[in-house]
Amino acid sequence: MKIDYDKWEEIFESLGRHKLRTFLTALAVWWGIFMLVLLVGLSNGLRNSFERDFSKGAKNALFMWGDRTSMPYNGLKPGREVDFDMRDYETLINDTEGVQIVSGRFNFWGDYSVTRNNKSFSYNVQAVHPSIKKIQFTKLDKGRFINNNDIDNTRKSIVVGHQVIADLFEEDEEPIGEFIKIKGTEYMIVGVSEKGERDWENRNIFLPISTAQRIHAGRDRVHSFALTVDATTIEEVEAIEATIRSKMATNHQFDPEDTQAIGMWNKLERYQEFQMIFSGMKGFTWFVGIGSIIAGMIGVSNIMLIVVKDRTREIGVRKALGATPRNIISMIVTEAVFLTSIAGYLGLLMGFGLIYTLSYIQKTQNIDLDFFYNPEVDFGAVMIALVVLIISGALSGLIPAIQAVKINPVVAMKS
Repeated sequence: MKIDYDKWEEIFESLGRHKLRTFLTALAVWWGIFMLVLLVGLSNGLRNSFERDFSKGAKNALFMWGDRTSMPYNGLKPGREVDFDMRDYETLINDTEGVQIVSGRFNFWGDYSVTRNNKSFSYNVQAVHPSIKKIQFTKLDKGRFINNNDIDNTRKSIVVGHQVIADLFEEDEEPIGEFIKIKGTEYMIVGVSEKGERDWENRNIFLPISTAQRIHAGRDRVHSFALTVDATTIEEVEAIEATIRSKMATNHQFDPEDTQAIGMWNKLERYQEFQMIFSGMKGFTWFVGIGSIIAGMIGVSNIMLIVVKDRTREIGVRKALGATPRNIISMIVTEAVFLTSIAGYLGLLMGFGLIYTLSYIQKTQNIDLDFFYNPEVDFGAVMIALVVLIISGALSGLIPAIQAVKINPVVAMKS
């Protein structure tokens, strides 16, 4: 393929002759593709953050806690507290259709401390059943998780997070088999959970719910339940929720229609809601980005019209000397495509560079942002946008080029 050096020399001369105009035109195109890449990257970072949070546990998880009744029932007044106990645990696990895995939770309320030797810190202490491991996807770095023997024998066994070990132990100390105190009671460490990405994940302490009930309540009190349900749609989850509410209403004598008596948080429903939100956000991001690109293309087209007007005499002379319409169209379109391609490519590089610099800094510096994680850009999608950008550049130069072809040589040379 033979390169027309004369044509390219004329293109560079034309661009160099109007530096400010060329710069502003290129800036509009650069900004359009840069903003598209940036918006897509930031949107994906937000999405990845929520995906990370939802991946920490089962997506079909449901959390339930007791509240106050809001309706009278069988002569009982509203405003009664609903306190769960192990009878409710047995009902959920043995007599409720659609429920798969169940773990009770006993909360440690008030000001308490976890101590070892002369060190004392506060952590998130959870008294649970062993099944919580399958609901929260808790992984172990060493040792074991609490088991049914711990529950049956009310053992003082605990599983701790990495931050607990870092705070209470020296680097060369082996924590398994060692003891720490929680609210003045000694517990033996039987396992250390795998290090998590977020600080709160490393500050968890798990112990048998039966042990906490005996020491701190003196009865089989359960503050809340975490469970998974056999459902893949919102309708199926809502049906199981209704069944659970009916069973709890029988146990605690409240109206099954009283939605205030017990609280429920359905993870699957929240997950699907976020999916819909991010789908809309993705569409809006591309709408704004493509709008910026179109604005840049309009700018290129207008500039090329001005270029044709400025070069009217030159185009007339070319036609008088035998230049074909194809030659003139090629000259105008090539200039538009060149300007669009260079500006778009630079915008693409800088957009990718900024997004992956943010991602690199976040990973290497271990910066944990709640709503922004691992920003990324779909390279293929953006390359398609760049190709569309170049084609648009050709089209934006085509209209002025056709205008140039229509110029009468005699009129042009007189202008």
